[in-house]
Amino acid sequence: MNQFAMSLMKAENRERWKADERAYIDEWPMSEAQKQAILDRDYNRCLDLGGNIYFLAKVFSTDGLSFLQAVGTMTGMTPEDYQAMMIAGGRSPQGVRSIREKR
Repeated sequence: MNQFAMSLMKAENRERWKADERAYIDEWPMSEAQKQAILDRDYNRCLDLGGNIYFLAKVFSTDGLSFLQAVGTMTGMTPEDYQAMMIAGGRSPQGVRSIREKR
């Protein structure tokens, strides 16, 4: 999954991905669950399946999203609320620290 994401650093690969996501992702040795998580842009699921957020950034950057916008979708917060939280020092070390813990 991470190697696939890193492939999007090359312009020609980004163009191939944008032209036919399914065909491009099928060239990579990943489980169907990993592929579907990427196709769905379910970044939390991608992390659960072994993805690294810094590599996955190549996917959401290709979609035109900033890191702030993409990570905001992972928290259930608006980008503005997420940014304000981070400027204020991030999540409290007390209580639930990730949405995974809420499951």
